[in-house]
Amino acid sequence: MVPLAFAFALAGLCFAAAQAPPGAMLDGTKAQLQPPPQSPGALPPESRGDIFMARKMYREAIEAFAEGPKNNAVLVNKTGIAYHQMQQLDRAMKCYQQALKLKPTYAEAQNNIGTVYYARKSYRRAIGAYRKALRLAPSSASIHMNLGTAYFSRNMEKESIAEYRTALQLDPDVFEHHGTYGVLLEERSVVEKAKYHYALAKLYASSSRQDLALQYLRKALEEGFRDRKKLAQDPEFQAMRELPEFQELLTLEPRVL
Repeated sequence: MVPLAFAFALAGLCFAAAQAPPGAMLDGTKAQLQPPPQSPGALPPESRGDIFMARKMYREAIEAFAEGPKNNAVLVNKTGIAYHQMQQLDRAMKCYQQALKLKPTYAEAQNNIGTVYYARKSYRRAIGAYRKALRLAPSSASIHMNLGTAYFSRNMEKESIAEYRTALQLDPDVFEHHGTYGVLLEERSVVEKAKYHYALAKLYASSSRQDLALQYLRKALEEGFRDRKKLAQDPEFQAMRELPEFQELLTLEPRVL
């Protein structure tokens, strides 16, 4: 038989538990309840597509974006980027053009059209596309950088450096961004990597960012840049020539990648 006092105590505890608000402990403290994890299917199509893009699951991203509104220029543009990452450039181009048709002021889609031309080594058309994009978004550092890279690939060094300078003025870290797709593609692939990285080294040196200048100088040398006289002659490196790190680069024979 249960003692009468114990029975009353047990009944009191049960009553208190029934009256307590959700998440409350019997001593009055609040329990740390975690919300149930959200099912991926509960996320909107764009969010699910973005997750798949981050995981490099491009086919799944395309399927997710397709579940959204068909007249959404952002979703159509992101679908193009997914196709672009799979090197399906014809489909990517159609998506970018459709996004621009849906939203004629969509600078990012116009920029991405330029990246398709660039990937096809049609640098003149890429330049034209990037110029159009800049008319829509003149303050975009990424588009200025892309235009500079297209000029670089056509050996138009003066125009290339001018665009790179503008890009750095708008965003001092534009060349250091990595790992994001979003809605705008940044073009970084060049044939002459050593020459490209040497140009970036000069840009950073002229901006008094000596750490990055040294970093890109080292890259240029590792990629086969041989004209060491330029390091001693180019005025951009005047303030760096007494640095031990710079002196080391003048004598170092790095392993060419």
